[in-house]
Amino acid sequence: MTWWIRFEHQGKESVGTLESDARTILIHDGELFATPSPTGETIALGAVKLLAPLRPGKFLGLWNNFRELAVKLNQEIPEEPLYFVKTSNSYLDPGGIIRKPASYEGKVLYEGELGIVIGRTCCNANEAQAAAGIFGYTCVNDVTALDILKRDPSFAQWNRAKSCDTFCPFGPVVATGLDWSQLRIRTLLNGGERQNYPASDMILSPPKIVSLLSREMTLHPGDVIACGTSVGAGSMRPGTTVEIVIDGIGTLTNTFE
Repeated sequence: MTWWIRFEHQGKESVGTLESDARTILIHDGELFATPSPTGETIALGAVKLLAPLRPGKFLGLWNNFRELAVKLNQEIPEEPLYFVKTSNSYLDPGGIIRKPASYEGKVLYEGELGIVIGRTCCNANEAQAAAGIFGYTCVNDVTALDILKRDPSFAQWNRAKSCDTFCPFGPVVATGLDWSQLRIRTLLNGGERQNYPASDMILSPPKIVSLLSREMTLHPGDVIACGTSVGAGSMRPGTTVEIVIDGIGTLTNTFE
């Protein structure tokens, strides 16, 4: 298993791998999807500013992809991905502050999710090709301005509700070599657990998601797909620290103000 990380040190952005002690970064030359090579240099994790592990060209998020939540909400089981877009202005680094837009006074939701990171171009891929095209996985907090979603009865505003500035924290690493089906996604608010659900409860698996999406749009290295959330998603109050914890990947920590 490898944990890829992106960081800033002395004004320079670099990539590296997190060592097994989770405190040391092995610095690499090059870009994440362009065969970066280790320099032999290391640096302490505490000495750098942690950045989102990549800058996706596309960030897609799924709705209604976990059986337990679908049953609770009495929703039909989808046969294809139901998805929205989170725009690039919403990307937020680990440790960054989630903020309401100035125009909004409603509820802001946290949604702890597993994120798929694409590692090779996928176009009209079958499931085996899609599985080979998955580079790794990351933690995602799919933040939502709930009161915007259905504000206009004539148009469900998914992208608007999901794409406010700072509404897409993800990271802290991209983990490779994982068995996604063995993962659990946990969300903690100020240390109290609010979500704890198995990735294996997904309706559409990561390879299935990638395969079906690739029939509609070409997926490129660095694109990210959030797999959807399950029971326990809820609203945050100002001053809340929210942690998305996936053992094998790490902990994504942000505050909401």
